[in-house]
Amino acid sequence: MAVNVNEYYENIQNNYLFVEIARRVDKYQEENPDADLIKMGIGDVTKPLVKSVIKAFHNAVDEMADADKFRGYGPEQGYDFLIEDVIENDFKPLGVELKNSEVFISDGAKCDTGNFQELFSQDNIIAVTDPVYPVYVDSNVMAGRSGKPTDDGFYENIVYLPCTAENDFVPELPKEDVDIIYLCYPNNPTGTTLTKDQLKVWVDYAHEKNALILFDAAYEAFISTDNVPHSIYEIEGAKEVAVEFRSYSKTAGFTGTRCGYCVVPEEIFIKNSKGEDVQLNPLWNRRQSTKFNGASYPVQRAAQAIYTDEGKKEIRENLDYYLENAKVIRDNLEKIGLKVYGGVDSPYIWFKTPDDIDSWTFFDILLDQANVVSTPGAGFGPSGEGYIRLTAFNTYEKTVEAMERIKELKF
Repeated sequence: MAVNVNEYYENIQNNYLFVEIARRVDKYQEENPDADLIKMGIGDVTKPLVKSVIKAFHNAVDEMADADKFRGYGPEQGYDFLIEDVIENDFKPLGVELKNSEVFISDGAKCDTGNFQELFSQDNIIAVTDPVYPVYVDSNVMAGRSGKPTDDGFYENIVYLPCTAENDFVPELPKEDVDIIYLCYPNNPTGTTLTKDQLKVWVDYAHEKNALILFDAAYEAFISTDNVPHSIYEIEGAKEVAVEFRSYSKTAGFTGTRCGYCVVPEEIFIKNSKGEDVQLNPLWNRRQSTKFNGASYPVQRAAQAIYTDEGKKEIRENLDYYLENAKVIRDNLEKIGLKVYGGVDSPYIWFKTPDDIDSWTFFDILLDQANVVSTPGAGFGPSGEGYIRLTAFNTYEKTVEAMERIKELKF
Protein backbone atom coordinates (compact mmCIF):
# COMPACT_ATOMS: atom_id res chain seq x y z
CA MET A 1 0.00 0.00 0.00
CA ALA A 2 1.40 3.41 -0.93
CA VAL A 3 0.20 6.98 -0.85
CA ASN A 4 -0.96 8.20 -4.27
CA VAL A 5 -0.99 11.80 -5.35
CA ASN A 6 -3.90 13.62 -6.92
CA GLU A 7 -2.75 13.20 -10.51
CA TYR A 8 -4.93 16.05 -11.72
CA TYR A 9 -2.27 18.38 -10.33
CA GLU A 10 0.03 17.08 -13.04
CA ASN A 11 -2.25 18.71 -15.61
CA ILE A 12 -1.57 22.22 -14.29
CA GLN A 13 0.46 24.12 -16.86
CA ASN A 14 3.70 25.68 -15.61
CA ASN A 15 3.99 27.60 -12.36
CA TYR A 16 1.28 29.83 -10.97
CA LEU A 17 1.66 33.04 -12.99
CA PHE A 18 2.70 35.34 -10.16
CA VAL A 19 5.14 32.80 -8.75
CA GLU A 20 6.89 32.72 -12.13
CA ILE A 21 6.98 36.52 -12.26
CA ALA A 22 8.48 36.65 -8.76
CA ARG A 23 11.10 34.08 -9.77
CA ARG A 24 12.17 36.14 -12.79
CA VAL A 25 12.19 39.39 -10.83
CA ASP A 26 14.24 37.87 -7.99
CA LYS A 27 16.76 36.48 -10.48
CA TYR A 28 17.05 39.87 -12.22
CA GLN A 29 17.43 41.72 -8.93
CA GLU A 30 20.12 39.28 -7.80
CA GLU A 31 22.06 39.85 -11.01
CA ASN A 32 21.42 43.61 -10.94
CA PRO A 33 21.41 44.59 -7.24
CA ASP A 34 21.48 48.32 -7.98
CA ALA A 35 18.46 48.28 -10.28
CA ASP A 36 15.57 50.46 -9.05
CA LEU A 37 12.59 48.29 -9.94
CA ILE A 38 9.09 49.73 -10.16
CA LYS A 39 6.55 46.98 -9.58
CA MET A 40 3.35 47.26 -11.59
CA GLY A 41 2.69 43.57 -12.04
CA ILE A 42 0.91 41.92 -9.14
CA GLY A 43 -2.27 43.67 -8.03
CA ASP A 44 -1.05 44.62 -4.56
CA VAL A 45 -1.88 48.01 -3.07
CA THR A 46 0.68 50.51 -1.72
CA LYS A 47 -1.43 52.93 0.32
CA PRO A 48 -1.77 51.92 3.98
CA LEU A 49 -5.00 51.09 5.74
CA VAL A 50 -7.00 54.27 6.34
CA LYS A 51 -7.33 55.82 9.79
CA SER A 52 -10.88 54.63 10.42
CA VAL A 53 -9.90 51.05 9.68
CA ILE A 54 -6.78 51.21 11.87
CA LYS A 55 -8.76 52.68 14.76
CA ALA A 56 -11.36 49.91 14.53
CA PHE A 57 -8.58 47.34 14.30
CA HIS A 58 -6.90 48.65 17.46
CA ASN A 59 -10.16 48.78 19.37
CA ALA A 60 -10.97 45.19 18.43
CA VAL A 61 -7.50 43.98 19.41
CA ASP A 62 -7.90 45.73 22.76
CA GLU A 63 -11.19 43.89 23.22
CA MET A 64 -9.37 40.61 22.68
CA ALA A 65 -7.10 41.52 25.61
CA ASP A 66 -10.08 42.06 27.93
CA ALA A 67 -11.50 38.95 29.60
CA ASP A 68 -15.02 40.38 29.51
CA LYS A 69 -14.84 41.24 25.80
CA PHE A 70 -12.61 38.46 24.48
CA ARG A 71 -14.00 36.41 21.58
CA GLY A 72 -12.88 32.94 20.61
CA TYR A 73 -14.28 31.03 17.66
CA GLY A 74 -16.68 33.21 15.73
CA PRO A 75 -19.40 32.17 13.30
CA GLU A 76 -17.90 30.61 10.17
CA GLN A 77 -20.34 32.68 8.10
CA GLY A 78 -19.19 35.97 9.64
CA TYR A 79 -20.45 38.26 12.36
CA ASP A 80 -23.89 39.81 11.86
CA PHE A 81 -22.53 43.32 12.51
CA LEU A 82 -20.48 43.15 9.29
CA ILE A 83 -23.05 41.21 7.28
CA GLU A 84 -25.74 43.79 8.09
CA ASP A 85 -23.48 46.66 7.03
CA VAL A 86 -22.63 44.82 3.80
CA ILE A 87 -26.31 44.49 2.93
CA GLU A 88 -27.15 48.05 3.96
CA ASN A 89 -24.27 49.75 2.13
CA ASP A 90 -23.26 47.52 -0.78
CA PHE A 91 -26.63 46.26 -1.97
CA LYS A 92 -29.61 48.26 -0.72
CA PRO A 93 -28.46 51.41 -2.61
CA LEU A 94 -28.59 49.26 -5.76
CA GLY A 95 -32.13 48.15 -5.02
CA VAL A 96 -30.98 44.65 -4.05
CA GLU A 97 -32.52 42.99 -0.99
CA LEU A 98 -30.56 40.23 0.74
CA LYS A 99 -30.92 38.14 3.90
CA ASN A 100 -28.13 37.79 6.44
CA SER A 101 -28.04 34.07 5.67
CA GLU A 102 -27.11 34.81 2.04
CA VAL A 103 -23.87 36.69 2.86
CA PHE A 104 -20.74 34.75 3.87
CA ILE A 105 -17.72 36.66 5.21
CA SER A 106 -14.41 35.08 4.25
CA ASP A 107 -10.67 35.70 4.06
CA GLY A 108 -10.86 36.91 0.47
CA ALA A 109 -12.34 36.46 -2.98
CA LYS A 110 -9.41 34.37 -4.25
CA CYS A 111 -10.17 31.68 -1.68
CA ASP A 112 -13.91 31.81 -2.33
CA THR A 113 -13.64 31.64 -6.12
CA GLY A 114 -11.15 28.79 -5.83
CA ASN A 115 -13.15 26.86 -3.26
CA PHE A 116 -16.65 27.26 -4.63
CA GLN A 117 -16.13 24.66 -7.35
CA GLU A 118 -16.03 21.98 -4.63
CA LEU A 119 -19.84 22.06 -4.54
CA PHE A 120 -20.21 20.68 -8.06
CA SER A 121 -19.84 17.27 -9.62
CA GLN A 122 -16.77 16.47 -11.64
CA ASP A 123 -18.63 16.18 -14.93
CA ASN A 124 -19.85 19.78 -14.98
CA ILE A 125 -18.66 21.75 -18.00
CA ILE A 126 -17.17 25.10 -17.07
CA ALA A 127 -16.75 28.16 -19.27
CA VAL A 128 -14.24 30.93 -18.68
CA THR A 129 -13.49 34.16 -20.42
CA ASP A 130 -10.08 34.17 -22.08
CA PRO A 131 -7.87 35.82 -20.86
CA VAL A 132 -8.89 34.86 -17.35
CA TYR A 133 -7.82 35.08 -13.70
CA PRO A 134 -5.78 31.86 -13.31
CA VAL A 135 -7.47 30.66 -10.10
CA TYR A 136 -10.74 29.89 -11.92
CA VAL A 137 -9.02 27.49 -14.28
CA ASP A 138 -6.39 26.00 -11.97
CA SER A 139 -8.87 25.12 -9.21
CA ASN A 140 -10.97 23.19 -11.73
CA VAL A 141 -7.88 21.49 -13.11
CA MET A 142 -7.06 20.32 -9.57
CA ALA A 143 -10.61 19.00 -9.22
CA GLY A 144 -10.40 16.97 -12.44
CA ARG A 145 -12.85 18.90 -14.64
CA SER A 146 -10.41 20.29 -17.16
CA GLY A 147 -9.13 17.27 -19.00
CA LYS A 148 -5.61 17.35 -20.40
CA PRO A 149 -3.85 20.53 -21.56
CA THR A 150 -3.64 20.93 -25.33
CA ASP A 151 -0.70 22.06 -27.43
CA ASP A 152 -2.20 25.52 -27.93
CA GLY A 153 -2.48 26.28 -24.21
CA PHE A 154 -6.12 25.34 -23.62
CA TYR A 155 -7.65 22.47 -21.65
CA GLU A 156 -9.68 19.93 -23.59
CA ASN A 157 -12.79 19.99 -21.37
CA ILE A 158 -12.96 23.72 -20.62
CA VAL A 159 -14.97 26.06 -22.85
CA TYR A 160 -13.11 29.29 -23.59
CA LEU A 161 -14.84 32.57 -24.38
CA PRO A 162 -12.31 34.80 -26.16
CA CYS A 163 -12.21 38.46 -25.13
CA THR A 164 -10.08 40.38 -27.60
CA ALA A 165 -9.92 43.74 -29.31
CA GLU A 166 -11.80 42.16 -32.24
CA ASN A 167 -14.94 41.67 -30.13
CA ASP A 168 -14.38 44.72 -27.91
CA PHE A 169 -13.58 42.34 -25.04
CA VAL A 170 -17.23 41.29 -24.79
CA PRO A 171 -17.47 37.48 -24.63
CA GLU A 172 -19.91 35.72 -26.92
CA LEU A 173 -22.30 33.10 -25.60
CA PRO A 174 -20.83 29.58 -25.84
CA LYS A 175 -21.82 27.55 -28.88
CA GLU A 176 -22.05 24.38 -26.76
CA ASP A 177 -24.02 23.96 -23.55
CA VAL A 178 -22.08 24.71 -20.36
CA ASP A 179 -22.99 24.35 -16.70
CA ILE A 180 -20.85 26.88 -14.81
CA ILE A 181 -19.73 30.24 -16.17
CA TYR A 182 -17.02 32.38 -14.58
CA LEU A 183 -17.43 36.10 -15.22
CA CYS A 184 -15.27 38.86 -13.69
CA TYR A 185 -16.31 42.48 -14.20
CA PRO A 186 -14.65 44.93 -14.07
CA ASN A 187 -12.41 42.36 -15.66
CA ASN A 188 -9.11 41.08 -14.43
CA PRO A 189 -6.86 41.24 -16.40
CA THR A 190 -8.22 43.43 -19.21
CA GLY A 191 -9.80 46.16 -17.05
CA THR A 192 -12.86 46.22 -19.32
CA THR A 193 -16.51 46.20 -18.25
CA LEU A 194 -19.95 45.02 -19.36
CA THR A 195 -23.04 47.21 -19.52
CA LYS A 196 -26.26 46.14 -17.85
CA ASP A 197 -27.66 45.03 -21.21
CA GLN A 198 -24.56 42.98 -21.97
CA LEU A 199 -24.68 41.30 -18.57
CA LYS A 200 -28.40 40.61 -18.94
CA VAL A 201 -27.57 38.42 -21.94
CA TRP A 202 -25.66 36.11 -19.60
CA VAL A 203 -28.35 36.04 -16.93
CA ASP A 204 -30.94 35.16 -19.58
CA TYR A 205 -28.64 32.44 -20.95
CA ALA A 206 -28.19 30.94 -17.47
CA HIS A 207 -31.97 30.78 -17.04
CA GLU A 208 -32.45 29.19 -20.45
CA LYS A 209 -29.71 26.57 -20.01
CA ASN A 210 -30.06 25.94 -16.26
CA ALA A 211 -26.49 27.16 -15.86
CA LEU A 212 -24.85 28.92 -12.91
CA ILE A 213 -22.82 32.15 -13.09
CA LEU A 214 -19.94 32.67 -10.67
CA PHE A 215 -19.57 36.45 -10.79
CA ASP A 216 -16.38 38.02 -9.46
CA ALA A 217 -17.08 41.67 -8.58
CA ALA A 218 -13.82 42.28 -6.71
CA TYR A 219 -13.22 45.58 -8.51
CA GLU A 220 -16.73 47.06 -8.50
CA ALA A 221 -15.68 49.97 -6.26
CA PHE A 222 -13.66 51.42 -9.15
CA ILE A 223 -16.72 51.78 -11.41
CA SER A 224 -17.63 55.37 -12.26
CA THR A 225 -19.31 54.94 -15.65
CA ASP A 226 -23.11 55.01 -15.83
CA ASN A 227 -24.86 51.83 -16.95
CA VAL A 228 -22.03 49.59 -15.71
CA PRO A 229 -23.51 47.40 -12.95
CA HIS A 230 -21.76 47.17 -9.58
CA SER A 231 -23.50 43.88 -8.86
CA ILE A 232 -24.94 41.16 -11.05
CA TYR A 233 -28.05 41.34 -8.86
CA GLU A 234 -28.93 44.63 -10.53
CA ILE A 235 -30.02 42.40 -13.41
CA GLU A 236 -33.52 40.98 -13.11
CA GLY A 237 -33.51 37.27 -12.38
CA ALA A 238 -29.84 37.10 -11.40
CA LYS A 239 -30.53 35.97 -7.84
CA GLU A 240 -31.81 32.67 -9.23
CA VAL A 241 -28.68 31.93 -11.30
CA ALA A 242 -25.67 33.79 -9.91
CA VAL A 243 -23.27 33.73 -6.97
CA GLU A 244 -21.31 36.96 -6.41
CA PHE A 245 -17.84 37.37 -4.90
CA ARG A 246 -16.55 40.60 -3.33
CA SER A 247 -13.20 41.63 -1.89
CA TYR A 248 -11.89 44.29 0.50
CA SER A 249 -8.35 43.81 -0.82
CA LYS A 250 -8.45 46.49 -3.49
CA THR A 251 -11.46 48.41 -2.15
CA ALA A 252 -9.91 49.06 1.27
CA GLY A 253 -6.32 47.86 1.01
CA PHE A 254 -6.89 44.54 2.81
CA THR A 255 -4.38 42.56 0.73
CA GLY A 256 -2.35 41.95 3.89
CA THR A 257 -5.21 41.52 6.35
CA ARG A 258 -7.49 39.33 4.21
CA CYS A 259 -11.23 39.83 4.15
CA GLY A 260 -14.00 39.51 1.59
CA TYR A 261 -17.37 37.90 1.18
CA CYS A 262 -19.62 36.06 -1.21
CA VAL A 263 -23.36 36.13 -1.75
CA VAL A 264 -25.25 32.88 -2.28
CA PRO A 265 -28.96 33.67 -2.78
CA GLU A 266 -31.43 31.18 -1.38
CA GLU A 267 -33.27 31.21 -4.71
CA ILE A 268 -30.53 29.19 -6.42
CA PHE A 269 -31.23 25.47 -6.91
CA ILE A 270 -29.05 22.97 -8.76
CA LYS A 271 -29.64 19.35 -9.75
CA ASN A 272 -28.31 16.25 -8.04
CA SER A 273 -27.58 12.99 -9.87
CA LYS A 274 -31.26 11.99 -9.57
CA GLY A 275 -32.41 15.19 -11.27
CA GLU A 276 -33.80 16.60 -8.03
CA ASP A 277 -33.46 20.28 -7.12
CA VAL A 278 -30.97 20.99 -4.33
CA GLN A 279 -30.65 24.42 -2.73
CA LEU A 280 -27.12 25.79 -3.16
CA ASN A 281 -26.95 28.09 -0.12
CA PRO A 282 -26.96 25.28 2.52
CA LEU A 283 -24.25 23.43 0.60
CA TRP A 284 -21.87 26.39 0.78
CA ASN A 285 -22.83 26.92 4.41
CA ARG A 286 -21.94 23.29 5.14
CA ARG A 287 -18.66 23.55 3.25
CA GLN A 288 -17.63 26.68 5.16
CA SER A 289 -18.66 25.24 8.52
CA THR A 290 -16.52 22.18 7.83
CA LYS A 291 -13.41 23.71 6.26
CA PHE A 292 -13.29 27.35 7.38
CA ASN A 293 -13.07 28.80 10.88
CA GLY A 294 -14.10 32.31 9.90
CA ALA A 295 -12.27 35.60 9.39
CA SER A 296 -10.87 36.96 12.65
CA TYR A 297 -12.92 39.29 14.83
CA PRO A 298 -10.45 42.24 14.59
CA VAL A 299 -10.36 41.95 10.80
CA GLN A 300 -14.15 41.98 10.57
CA ARG A 301 -14.37 45.03 12.85
CA ALA A 302 -11.78 46.72 10.64
CA ALA A 303 -13.81 45.88 7.54
CA GLN A 304 -16.94 47.26 9.16
CA ALA A 305 -15.19 50.63 9.58
CA ILE A 306 -15.17 51.27 5.84
CA TYR A 307 -18.95 51.68 6.01
CA THR A 308 -18.80 54.61 8.45
CA ASP A 309 -19.11 58.13 7.03
CA GLU A 310 -15.45 58.85 7.69
CA GLY A 311 -14.41 55.45 6.37
CA LYS A 312 -16.33 55.94 3.12
CA LYS A 313 -14.62 59.31 2.61
CA GLU A 314 -11.15 57.90 3.24
CA ILE A 315 -11.71 54.86 1.02
CA ARG A 316 -13.02 57.04 -1.80
CA GLU A 317 -9.86 59.15 -1.66
CA ASN A 318 -7.72 56.02 -2.01
CA LEU A 319 -9.78 54.69 -4.90
CA ASP A 320 -9.55 58.04 -6.69
CA TYR A 321 -5.79 58.04 -6.12
CA TYR A 322 -5.42 54.69 -7.88
CA LEU A 323 -7.78 55.73 -10.66
CA GLU A 324 -5.62 58.80 -11.26
CA ASN A 325 -2.62 56.50 -11.54
CA ALA A 326 -4.57 54.44 -14.07
CA LYS A 327 -5.25 57.58 -16.09
CA VAL A 328 -1.56 58.48 -16.05
CA ILE A 329 -0.68 55.03 -17.36
CA ARG A 330 -3.39 54.99 -19.97
CA ASP A 331 -2.66 58.50 -21.28
CA ASN A 332 1.09 57.97 -21.52
CA LEU A 333 0.87 54.61 -23.26
CA GLU A 334 -1.57 56.04 -25.78
CA LYS A 335 0.80 58.96 -26.44
CA ILE A 336 3.49 56.57 -27.62
CA GLY A 337 1.07 54.86 -29.96
CA LEU A 338 0.15 51.73 -28.04
CA LYS A 339 -3.36 50.27 -28.14
CA VAL A 340 -4.65 50.55 -24.59
CA TYR A 341 -7.74 49.13 -22.86
CA GLY A 342 -9.17 49.29 -19.36
CA GLY A 343 -8.01 51.76 -16.74
CA VAL A 344 -11.29 53.71 -16.63
CA ASP A 345 -13.52 51.67 -14.29
CA SER A 346 -10.67 49.47 -13.19
CA PRO A 347 -7.16 49.61 -11.70
CA TYR A 348 -5.87 47.43 -14.54
CA ILE A 349 -4.50 48.65 -17.85
CA TRP A 350 -4.23 46.16 -20.72
CA PHE A 351 -2.17 47.05 -23.77
CA LYS A 352 -1.08 45.43 -27.01
CA THR A 353 2.63 44.83 -27.34
CA PRO A 354 4.28 46.69 -30.22
CA ASP A 355 5.31 44.84 -33.37
CA ASP A 356 3.56 41.65 -32.23
CA ILE A 357 6.26 40.92 -29.65
CA ASP A 358 5.17 37.99 -27.50
CA SER A 359 4.11 38.73 -23.92
CA TRP A 360 6.97 37.15 -22.00
CA THR A 361 9.57 38.71 -24.31
CA PHE A 362 8.06 42.15 -23.76
CA PHE A 363 7.87 41.45 -20.02
CA ASP A 364 11.64 40.89 -20.14
CA ILE A 365 12.16 44.06 -22.20
CA LEU A 366 10.28 46.15 -19.66
CA LEU A 367 12.18 44.51 -16.80
CA ASP A 368 15.63 44.75 -18.36
CA GLN A 369 15.45 48.07 -20.19
CA ALA A 370 12.96 50.07 -18.08
CA ASN A 371 13.22 48.25 -14.75
CA VAL A 372 9.41 48.04 -14.71
CA VAL A 373 7.71 44.84 -13.54
CA SER A 374 4.56 44.02 -15.51
CA THR A 375 2.38 40.96 -16.04
CA PRO A 376 2.54 39.12 -19.39
CA GLY A 377 -0.89 38.63 -20.90
CA ALA A 378 -0.08 35.07 -21.96
CA GLY A 379 -0.12 34.11 -18.29
CA PHE A 380 -3.88 34.70 -18.27
CA GLY A 381 -4.61 32.36 -21.16
CA PRO A 382 -4.01 31.97 -24.90
CA SER A 383 -6.04 35.05 -25.87
CA GLY A 384 -3.79 37.14 -23.63
CA GLU A 385 -0.77 36.47 -25.82
CA GLY A 386 0.59 39.72 -27.24
CA TYR A 387 -0.74 41.82 -24.35
CA ILE A 388 0.68 43.21 -21.11
CA ARG A 389 -1.17 44.11 -17.91
CA LEU A 390 -0.07 46.99 -15.71
CA THR A 391 -1.61 47.87 -12.36
CA ALA A 392 -2.34 51.29 -10.91
CA PHE A 393 -1.48 50.31 -7.35
CA ASN A 394 1.98 51.81 -7.04
CA THR A 395 2.53 55.35 -5.76
CA TYR A 396 1.71 58.26 -8.03
CA GLU A 397 5.38 59.25 -8.14
CA LYS A 398 6.52 55.76 -9.09
CA THR A 399 3.75 55.50 -11.68
CA VAL A 400 4.88 58.71 -13.37
CA GLU A 401 8.50 57.55 -13.26
CA ALA A 402 7.58 54.19 -14.80
CA MET A 403 5.82 55.91 -17.69
CA GLU A 404 8.83 58.13 -18.32
CA ARG A 405 11.04 55.06 -18.51
CA ILE A 406 8.72 53.24 -20.87
CA LYS A 407 8.42 56.28 -23.15
CA GLU A 408 12.22 56.23 -23.58
CA LEU A 409 12.20 52.68 -24.94
CA LYS A 410 12.84 52.19 -28.63
CA PHE A 411 10.36 49.68 -30.06
